[in-house]
Amino acid sequence: MQEQFKSHINERFPELKNKHFLLACSGGIDSVILVHLCKAIGLEFSLAHCNFNLRGLESDADEAFVKLLAADFKIPFYVTSFDTAQYMNTHKVSLQIAARELRYAWFSELQSKHKIPTLVTAHHADDSLETFLINLSRGTGIDGLTGIPERTPTIARPLLLFSREQILDYAHRFTISWREDKSNQETKYLRNKIRHKIVPHLKELHPSFLPNFLQSQQHLAETASLLNHHIQELRATLFKKDGDGFVVSIAALKKQNALESLVYHLFKPFGFSDAEALIALLSAMSGKELHSVSHRLLKDRDNLYLKGVQSISSDIFEIEEECNSVTEPVSIKIEVVSEITTTGIDTLYVDKDHLKFPLTVRKYKTGDYFYPFGMKGVKKLSKYFKDEKFSQFQKEQQWLLCSEDAIVWVIGKRADDRFKVSKKTDKILKFSLVQ
Repeated sequence: MQEQFKSHINERFPELKNKHFLLACSGGIDSVILVHLCKAIGLEFSLAHCNFNLRGLESDADEAFVKLLAADFKIPFYVTSFDTAQYMNTHKVSLQIAARELRYAWFSELQSKHKIPTLVTAHHADDSLETFLINLSRGTGIDGLTGIPERTPTIARPLLLFSREQILDYAHRFTISWREDKSNQETKYLRNKIRHKIVPHLKELHPSFLPNFLQSQQHLAETASLLNHHIQELRATLFKKDGDGFVVSIAALKKQNALESLVYHLFKPFGFSDAEALIALLSAMSGKELHSVSHRLLKDRDNLYLKGVQSISSDIFEIEEECNSVTEPVSIKIEVVSEITTTGIDTLYVDKDHLKFPLTVRKYKTGDYFYPFGMKGVKKLSKYFKDEKFSQFQKEQQWLLCSEDAIVWVIGKRADDRFKVSKKTDKILKFSLVQ
């Protein structure tokens, strides 16, 4: 096993040979054997142990065992202690989730503090099989069936090649001792139930069940890679840049095959994982939104608009009379001119004597109205937005230049007729958007 492990490191994890890494060690057989294997082939690493204080003196004995192991091998040792029960109650999570969140947060802190790029964990082939069965029972997609990843940007799992039986055999062959967590024998937890009640029967079906499973999982991983490549290509085609977000044509989306699966994969990276809700959004009324932790997805007429979560600014920015430019919230050059020259939606000319300083720049509020340049009469700004087919996102991001309560300019869109330059104008003030 040692030679196989060494070859596996050379082929799949060469970076571990050249850089010091952090090895998570509980004191159980898997992580202890990983420590022995890494030490046997000359790798340099530190040990990190978490005391979750869930088993009284047994937890303290685990900590003492790993501390002694580190001392015997003369390697750096880090240990921390958690009030896991309190964390569970405070965050309303299960024991497994609490332990996972606590330990990985601490590992990340250690890596950052000591500039250690890689955390090595002792997950093995049986762990991957158990994870596969857990995800299968929950109705997961293909990503959940590819098992525990061999690596992430900060984590390496070099034991995934080996089975629990191989690890146990290595421990007996070299008379290696370890700590046994009796809770691992309890079947009240789903993983333990699968480990003790289901996996043994699966292995009885065929003597090569586990190797065959690993090969099948590799095929699934390759299929998932092909799928992800296809999804990335489709996303590049369907997602059109729209300011600091994206717009997606619903008609173009509906032309694709396997629509429910497709929308799930397209929008999952943005925090949307409910495929049924995504499909329903396609035929919902304009204005309907879905929210994830990081993004908003808006149905507006024939399109979906995707945008990162941002607070809608209620700030009001003032422009004093002597100002010749502003940079917040938008960049505008301000100058007195003698005549109207260049024109366009990015440029505004007004009669300065009609303005009341300081001017303000703010967002839309209910009841706003203005007198669109070139038209007779008043128009509610909400009606203007609707006629111009502004999406909800566009309305929220639109800035207004105001003189007291009167809108002077829907910035970059439309001027107000009340402030236009006429034959009676003595002073012309020019506002130019700076890109």
